[in-house]
Parts: sequence; C-alpha cells; structure tokens
Amino acid sequence: MSTNFDDYLKKQLKNPEYRREFEALQPEKAFIQAMIEARLRSGITQKSLSEATGIAQGDISKLERGFGNPSIRTLQRLAKGMGMTLRIEFIPDRITK
Repeated sequence: MSTNFDDYLKKQLKNPEYRREFEALQPEKAFIQAMIEARLRSGITQKSLSEATGIAQGDISKLERGFGNPSIRTLQRLAKGMGMTLRIEFIPDRITK
C-alpha cells in the first residue's frame, strides 16, 4: 500500500508548484513527528500530558494532527510535562547560494 502512495508522491513531486508546497510543509511535519515521538518516549498518554500541563487533551490531539500553531510558551509547557526541555535551533539551509 505504501508503494502506491510512494509512487503517487514521486509523480506529484515532479510538479514544481506541488514540490514547493510539499517542501514548505516539511518543518511543520517534522515538528509534529518530534512532538509525538517525545511524548511516546516519555511513556505518557495525551490525557496524562494534559493533566501534567493543564492543556486540554483535545488541544494536544489537534497539535499532533497538525492543527494549530502553538506558542513557544505552550511548547515549553508540553516539554516540561514530558520531563524534557524545549530546544529550538536555527541550522544552515541545505541549499547554498
């Protein structure tokens, strides 16, 4: 099944406009994946994280599904609730000009 999607994506990425939009979403996708992985590594559920942070479980779910634009303060609360520290960094672009 993923092969069909992979083939579809490969075909779509040949379209320059689609590729630009796809690449523009990658940082957001990476953030969502990192947040989910951090929570799972912590061994806690969305409900437990909600209780630890005071952030509604529904809001945590929305963030993990890519809906929302959390503030740095919210991200810090989530990190603390998982027993972690939030680190944001700027790294050089892969494309050199």
